[in-house]
Amino acid sequence: MTEVPDAGTPHPSPPGRPAPVSGQEGGPRVWLVPTPVGNLGDITLRAVEVLKGADAVACEDTRRSGALLSHLGIQKPLVRLDAHTMRRAPAVLDKYPRLAYVSDAGTPGVSDPGAELVAAALASEIPVEVLPGATAFVPALVLSGLDTARFTFEGFLPRSGRERKTRLVALAARPETTVLYESPHRLGATLGDLAGACGETRPASVTRELSKKFEETARGTLGELAVRFAAGVRGEIVVVVGGRPTGEADPDAPAPDHEALAQEWAGQGKTSRDIRDLLMAQGLRKNDAYALALRVTGGA
Repeated sequence: MTEVPDAGTPHPSPPGRPAPVSGQEGGPRVWLVPTPVGNLGDITLRAVEVLKGADAVACEDTRRSGALLSHLGIQKPLVRLDAHTMRRAPAVLDKYPRLAYVSDAGTPGVSDPGAELVAAALASEIPVEVLPGATAFVPALVLSGLDTARFTFEGFLPRSGRERKTRLVALAARPETTVLYESPHRLGATLGDLAGACGETRPASVTRELSKKFEETARGTLGELAVRFAAGVRGEIVVVVGGRPTGEADPDAPAPDHEALAQEWAGQGKTSRDIRDLLMAQGLRKNDAYALALRVTGGA
């Protein structure tokens, strides 16, 4: 009996014929292509095929991306599309309808202008394809040893001002792990700010130079890491911060309505002493708790 192949499973192409790249059948298309964050061996075979098949490669830095393409033996027009030149995206898409986009390292579209290119392509009804591949924050999260079941990717914190303080307060209140990027020369200051917002004993990790010769992950408390990296460090940085410990007060939680709670407990027949103790457990001072308990129970 002849076996029928599973329609959902890709099968190798005949010898001598390369496997077709998704979207290679023709028509405009934008590919977001992950590139290595360090080790050049982390480029995928599919990424290489897409780069070879594109009309051009758009990138943040033509020198850096040009070196990668040279290493791969690929010759393609290079177009700069970064935060300062992304306004040119519609014209670039018109000139190069089958465009590959790479960031300086990792997966484009995360903390870089790639997201704007996706929006421009979709606005022009050009299909977009994102290839899986290298990224920095996932390995750093796993290396941290902290909880990976739920996490928030923070990207880069604002450099200063009210927005930075607001984000730090929100980060400190989260029960899940937080992952963020930081530049080497601002690392010490950011760890100090994190320690101030979350407490010096909050567990955290700092990972730098992922997949490179001097890769390092330092684990400890925010206070310890702030001291260790006070003078800064070289390399690409990922900081992972543990979530707010169970039992620690949530600063964003609404203040309890002590009056309503006291009335509810009095309606349940609790004594003034019981209500006083319950109110104190809610954070009310002893004298205030006792006065409120007496008022709602009539002194009983």
